[in-house]
Amino acid sequence: MNLLIPVDCNKRHEALLTTLDSSNDWAFVELEEGQISNCTFYKDRNDIDCWVETVVVINEQEYVWQFIEENIMVLVAPTQRSIDEVVEAYLFRELHDLNV
Repeated sequence: MNLLIPVDCNKRHEALLTTLDSSNDWAFVELEEGQISNCTFYKDRNDIDCWVETVVVINEQEYVWQFIEENIMVLVAPTQRSIDEVVEAYLFRELHDLNV
């Protein structure tokens, strides 16, 4: 499974979740057996050449129709900001689903 997270920088342990409009990079996080197996950063979302399962946004006011139209699950991280916090909340099902 994988997550796409808009972040403010391309440093794995410093990057923080940000709004779609102000994101500098996209963190593409691959998970295996409940652990991060790979975290790749992209400047442009269109550069990602594999299928994205889930995108995580910072709040419910984000413009997410582009993801919904592509059948990508959209989750909101209400308080989580770092990549590790977002992944942990995802694994414990603490993120809010916007697709419902």
